[in-house]
Amino acid sequence: MMNYPRRARERAMKVEEVILRALSKQITFWEASRILRYSPRHLRRVLQRYRRHGFDGLLDRRRGQPSAKRMPYAVAEQVLGLYREQYFDFSVRHFHEKLREVHAIAYSYSCIKRLLQGAGLVERARKRGAHRRRRERRPLAGMLLHIDASQHRWLAGEQWHDLIVILDDATSEVYYAQLVEQESTLTVLAALREVVHQHGVFCALYSDRATHFWSTPKEGESVDRQRLTQVGRALHDLHIAMIPAYSPQARGRSERNFGTWQGRLPQELRLRGITTVEQANGFLRESYIAEFNRKFAVAARQPQSAFVPLVGQDLERIFSVQHERVVNRDNTVRVANRVLQIEKNHWCGTLPGHRVLVCEHLDGHASIYLGPRLIGRYAAELPVHPAPGSGAGKPAPPAGFPLAHDLRLQQQLENATGGQIMC
Repeated sequence: MMNYPRRARERAMKVEEVILRALSKQITFWEASRILRYSPRHLRRVLQRYRRHGFDGLLDRRRGQPSAKRMPYAVAEQVLGLYREQYFDFSVRHFHEKLREVHAIAYSYSCIKRLLQGAGLVERARKRGAHRRRRERRPLAGMLLHIDASQHRWLAGEQWHDLIVILDDATSEVYYAQLVEQESTLTVLAALREVVHQHGVFCALYSDRATHFWSTPKEGESVDRQRLTQVGRALHDLHIAMIPAYSPQARGRSERNFGTWQGRLPQELRLRGITTVEQANGFLRESYIAEFNRKFAVAARQPQSAFVPLVGQDLERIFSVQHERVVNRDNTVRVANRVLQIEKNHWCGTLPGHRVLVCEHLDGHASIYLGPRLIGRYAAELPVHPAPGSGAGKPAPPAGFPLAHDLRLQQQLENATGGQIMC
């Protein structure tokens, strides 16, 4: 008889005792099946084995025998070879999907994971910590959006980049994902502008306490909700609430999402030979965000949407870096080492002492507003070239001056725009 473990022998002894009580009419056959938690049909099979083989018939004869569903040795060797040679940096879940989609190997995820762990190619996960209650998702898409950035070696090489991602709390759908050199005010404004332009105005934004989101008087203390940053001011103009997170655990949904990104995106970029930020961002926009959403987005509890369409909102002005300035006596304002000259116009001859709003836009150009009226628009850079009719040695006007300097052209522009200089 095979050397069975103690627990198996104790179980067989219990089954034998119940069977003997049933045979001696102390209990009925149905009571015996209920005690052993066997179906009546299975209990009859066990009784037949007991009559034929005695006590040994009650022991599990499958012990020591290979499972009929066991993976063949050749397939296991193929799976391990694929992981070592081609998919060495893939997560187990990502590798399992590739096996099904590309190599037609349809074994379960648990089987593949145990195989890789047994071969020492994948580490076993650490035991989970204390139990935490999961925060329920918002019922409607557009009620709460998460924004965060993850620094990682996304491209081949040693250079680090930030991946900015905006996703919906209700569905985990990714609305925006782009690689940037570093997360900053301008990159965050560009991301939010894209989402608002594509989907509409949402209700609230959940973010960390980085300086481009919040002003924090002292490290570790609560944020100052009265001192708005450029991002805070833009969202305030659109009546979008901002919610700060005070720990990484509070942003668990976006943190887990970045774990998935880090386990998949670098490998997908490597397989496609993508090595530049421009190529990676094109790949994200054209195909990968949609593929990511197909696999990981879920349905919201309610089918409606909380996004509100844009009506009469100037996104170019809202999502810009804004500064208040007082016009100098020579009708100039200075912003970031640039001197912006305000040209004379027919509705207001001179502006010294007036408070104006200077907007530095995402594409690099600047504009000046007096209240709602646009009074100047300026290029990011003007090329140095000979001015027409002024001789070859005369340089072009310095950067920061209006794009139109010809008075007749300026007058035509003012008439066409109702008095606003749209140069």
